[in-house]
Amino acid sequence: MFNRAEIVDRNFVAFLEGWSGGPAVRLAEDAAVREGGKLLAGQLLALFESQMIARHLDLIARKLRARDAAYYTIGSAGHEGNVVLGRLARHTDPAFLHYRSAALMAERSRHVPGIDVIRDTILSQIASTLDPMGGRHKVWGSRPLWVLPQTSTIASHLPKAVGTAIALARAKKIGIEPPVPRDSIVLCSFGDASTNHSTALGAFNAACWTSYQQIAVPILFVCEDNGLGISVKTPPGYIEHTFADRPGLAYLRADGLDVVEAYDVAARAVDLCRSRRTPVFLHLEVVRLLGHAGTDFELEYRGLAEVEADERRDPLIATARRVLECGLLDAGEIRDRYEALRERTERTASELAGSPRHTTAAGIMAPLAPYSPAEVRSEATRAGDPASRLAVFGSEKALPENQPPKHFAALMNLALHDLLARYPEAVVFGEDIARKGGVYHVTTGLENKFKSARVFNTLLDEQTILGLAQGSAYMGLLPVAEIQYLAYFHNACDQIRGEACSMQFFSNDRFRNPLIVRIASLGYQKGFGGHFHNDNSIAALRDIPGLVIACPSRGDDAVGMLRTCAALARVDGRVIAFLEPIALYMTKDLLTPKDGGWLFPYPAPGQAVEMGEARVHDAEARDVVVITYGNGVYLALRAAQALRERHGIRARIVDLRWLNPLDEEAIAAHAAECGRVLVVDEGRRTGGIGEAILAAIAERCDSGVRVRRLAGADSYIALGPAMDCLLPAEHDIVAAVRALAEQPASGSPRREPQRA
Repeated sequence: MFNRAEIVDRNFVAFLEGWSGGPAVRLAEDAAVREGGKLLAGQLLALFESQMIARHLDLIARKLRARDAAYYTIGSAGHEGNVVLGRLARHTDPAFLHYRSAALMAERSRHVPGIDVIRDTILSQIASTLDPMGGRHKVWGSRPLWVLPQTSTIASHLPKAVGTAIALARAKKIGIEPPVPRDSIVLCSFGDASTNHSTALGAFNAACWTSYQQIAVPILFVCEDNGLGISVKTPPGYIEHTFADRPGLAYLRADGLDVVEAYDVAARAVDLCRSRRTPVFLHLEVVRLLGHAGTDFELEYRGLAEVEADERRDPLIATARRVLECGLLDAGEIRDRYEALRERTERTASELAGSPRHTTAAGIMAPLAPYSPAEVRSEATRAGDPASRLAVFGSEKALPENQPPKHFAALMNLALHDLLARYPEAVVFGEDIARKGGVYHVTTGLENKFKSARVFNTLLDEQTILGLAQGSAYMGLLPVAEIQYLAYFHNACDQIRGEACSMQFFSNDRFRNPLIVRIASLGYQKGFGGHFHNDNSIAALRDIPGLVIACPSRGDDAVGMLRTCAALARVDGRVIAFLEPIALYMTKDLLTPKDGGWLFPYPAPGQAVEMGEARVHDAEARDVVVITYGNGVYLALRAAQALRERHGIRARIVDLRWLNPLDEEAIAAHAAECGRVLVVDEGRRTGGIGEAILAAIAERCDSGVRVRRLAGADSYIALGPAMDCLLPAEHDIVAAVRALAEQPASGSPRREPQRA
């Protein structure tokens, strides 16, 4: 009664044993299964075999789990109707698949000789290092089949699927050859419950919004509707009611339990999407068998009669009936094939039982954050094509390195011009970044120079912006996406945390989505705009495995760091968050009005800032070292002058520049040399960068090093002058350094402050 997998298996065998009918006709393999239909009899046999493979993969997963030999039991039973898409879509159509896609994968694998879907799936189930996707999670993924791996998809893959569809057309428009045929479509499947997720709703909206403007969005959304979101039922008729009449979205419905009907409707959907280059929504009605997963005892929330009624709707039985009625096989032949696949699956599982698993952290993390220092350095310092630069800037005299020193925003603007000139595949996009030039005018003039194909506005949805960035990267572009404020990034954090930064990890580095996300960040804007425009929360970024976080405090560093970020993306496929301190965008002076102390010359081509490398001010100072970043650098330098002139204390200032990865060895070395350390962290006390700096010092330095920390309060930023109560100030730095200088290092002789 309780092992529904055994019951469903027995039901199929019992159906065959009880079959007493004969075929109405005996079809030739090249004959249509249904008059006027597209599916041929021989194709039906292939689809049926793929469905049976899917069923045995579900059964073996349960058996292996019972022996503690496999770790994933979300199966495809009842969803085998998606097999038609495995045949109708090309293997070069990028696919972002729902986790119930075994039949689709089995059929799609027929397009490329040499792929053993049974072996690959079992390797994934048992988390073997021999899994082509690396065995770090059970995924549907394949580089030869262009199936980009997803884990437990709850709509989070939809924005990047839409982004991929949009990027296909954009690559063509700017003359970049995508890695798939230009007439490809994007296949994206999901469950009915996922359509209610805000991420899915945003993706549908983005597809329709874009298509409405006569921009190609060749995406086939496939909703596999089994009526359940684990235990929560989807109201009957809701999917059709919601999507059937949505403007800009062609809707087709098919019975996924009837492979013949599903094939004909899916064929229309694929043809429509490919020919018209518009979004199509295929509503595939299916049934869920065997519960949500092996650990889901569905009789706790569904009656036995309801479960048994669904089991009687088994699509495998429905397809077997079609095969029998067409006279393609008799019941005994089907039984033989079914059992042969069972034996093959169990034999494969037995053969793979001793296959290697991950046993070291290094092995597990190998594809997470690849870094090739020499190659990155070479690319970052490689001079671009002089002719391309001259075409952009107009003359030798107008080249940015021949201009007078400028503030951060102006230098960043020039760096983006340079980047677009250097990389024809680069695209810059975000809300308001085109004609307006961004909220802070950092992208001014880019659209005029490089046109709307390469510099363009997006709709107001951060998930869509980051999804477009990922999709653009898959299609061979180098995306530079802008998020207007750090607070807005948190609306879409999972597109970087759960999707972009996990792609190399879950695909064993077979797929990459290199991208740069520019984010106007941090506080100190005299309280303007409150917390939504003065967000100092960086913990969510630092928590993302593999994410590079760059945070320049001055314009020349921004240029050199951006060059390295582009190199990291192109060479190693890295994802980078580029934090730009808003308060320093237009800052010109450092110590006194009109001193021009925060204006810097544009670094000439060939100059770059290596990842992790800090900038050190007054490296000879040994009274105290101030370790900081962003706005803290500007404040610390001002405080250092006061300390030197009024108190005879020389402070070394270390501008980290890179918040991930941190150069912990260098941090510890500065701390050991000076013996007294002040960490100035404009992030919050809990979750800011200061905690990591303190840990690096504690782990690497002896107890004689004295450390203090100034950090933002654990609070949202308040509006107006109240902001000053929450963030470290210049006078706070002076006071903290003085207190440290007066305190001898424990166990060592007191070091007198050095005189200037």
